[in-house]
Amino acid sequence: MSHAAAYESFADTALAGDSLSREDAKSVLNASDADLLGLMHAAFRVRRAHFGTKVQLYYLKNAKSGLCPEDCRYCSQGRDSSAAIDKYPMLSADRLLAGAADAAKAGAKTYCIVASGRGPSNREVKHVADVATRIKQEHGLHICACLGLLKEGQAEVLKAGGVDRINHNLNTGRGNHDEVVTTHTYDDRLATLKKAREAGLELCSGLIVGMGESSDDLIDAAHELRELQAESVPINFLHAIDGTMFEKRRELDPRYCLKVLALYRFLLPTAELRVAGGREVNLRSLQPLALYAANSLFVSDYLTTAGQAASEDHKMIEDLGFEVVLSGVESDAEFAEPESAAGEPGGLSPQTDEGSPAAGACETSGAGVPAACGV
Repeated sequence: MSHAAAYESFADTALAGDSLSREDAKSVLNASDADLLGLMHAAFRVRRAHFGTKVQLYYLKNAKSGLCPEDCRYCSQGRDSSAAIDKYPMLSADRLLAGAADAAKAGAKTYCIVASGRGPSNREVKHVADVATRIKQEHGLHICACLGLLKEGQAEVLKAGGVDRINHNLNTGRGNHDEVVTTHTYDDRLATLKKAREAGLELCSGLIVGMGESSDDLIDAAHELRELQAESVPINFLHAIDGTMFEKRRELDPRYCLKVLALYRFLLPTAELRVAGGREVNLRSLQPLALYAANSLFVSDYLTTAGQAASEDHKMIEDLGFEVVLSGVESDAEFAEPESAAGEPGGLSPQTDEGSPAAGACETSGAGVPAACGV
């Protein structure tokens, strides 16, 4: 069987709802660059069957930056990072609402509220839930919250406030986890995802490619996400930031990134697959090809790094002949470039609740997970 025929058979397997063998999955990652277009064509068959040519846009708001005690080696906000980033506590309701307005102007369907740290205090959870209620009323956006490790009852509060989805990335396979972070475990991440599911929230969980993982690690993570039935899977590509422990890692090329996306489309055929953080620096001129496997992308800056201009993303989608999925409150206005609010004042005042730390400070007990909706 030719390579092209093999890839088409992988698409058939995915469309039938079955999973590829590990050997076949590895053959996708090891595909010859000369076979790349055949591979992407097969992936597109699966993408088109489930999502047509529609693209869902996400807008990310870094609601609380830095101040995190975790030792994630990729992260500019962690305790071991010396990266020059803005650090601020949880943004006020007005700032988060302004971000939602920016998301709507940029044509986003989903607004991601992301906070650094081990996990939120009950006061921060209520703050996000209250803001979510207003965002639903004013903009009709789908809301995803990425707040770290959730305590008992917090997912239910977020759900009641109008949050639709919790993001909590696996980041890598279980076998590579301890090479990336030591201050929390892989099972800690799974526990928060399970809490979110039990509360009736959708799951958004993905990974960061380029952190020394093996092919088996990538395949294992995909199988875990398949078992979790994650509705949304963001694929970040490591953007090595100066001052982080992984600042010198430069393992990726655009063609390999596309092979990862194709593999995840085969293994997770019905999941919303998002090309996320690091796409601009790793996919570069091949970014449009990513949307033949993925059906979603961020149209904004990321947590501490700048993204491509929203107007360029819209042009890219239009040039492909694809269509943006708008939010519940649609506008005929031209899509505008959002204003950045990084480092702006207006956060919660430093009072505590139920013994939790001041807003903007990290809790000091329990295993934690840094927020990582994008890199």
